[in-house]
Amino acid sequence: MSDPPEDTERHRLSEANQGHAPWRRWGPYLSERAWGTVREDYSDSGSAWEFFPHDHARSRTYRWNEDGLAGICDDRQLLCFALALWNGKD
Repeated sequence: MSDPPEDTERHRLSEANQGHAPWRRWGPYLSERAWGTVREDYSDSGSAWEFFPHDHARSRTYRWNEDGLAGICDDRQLLCFALALWNGKD
């Protein structure tokens, strides 16, 4: 069988595979979100749900797993961007 004809997408993938163009450096590579989980436990006793109750979730920042929409990042997740919204009240 012969190779399929070179179209724009195959050319782009070929460039990335050969290291000529960093097409895969940026993309939607953000890790899974942490909904419904204990995100961080800094308690002395390991009782994360008492240390950081659900009611605090809307007003405290997280060290890991920040929520965001339409996120992009570099291929190693060292630099991540996402849209964050605030309703101006909470």
